[in-house]
Amino acid sequence: MKIKTKRAVAKRFKITKKGKIIARTANQDHFNSKESGNKTRAKRSDKQITSGMKKSIRIQLGK
Repeated sequence: MKIKTKRAVAKRFKITKKGKIIARTANQDHFNSKESGNKTRAKRSDKQITSGMKKSIRIQLGK
């Protein structure tokens, strides 16, 4: 039996061709005017997941 994909996880994470897990940077929706330009620009790029959550995310995505 195939495992269903957890839709909440699928909306937040993406697996690249080489198997890296990419997530959107947190805390960039509002209250950003008081932050420095460097911090604002850093939030625009997506981040790679490197912690122990990799295995559980992969299972929930059905990969």
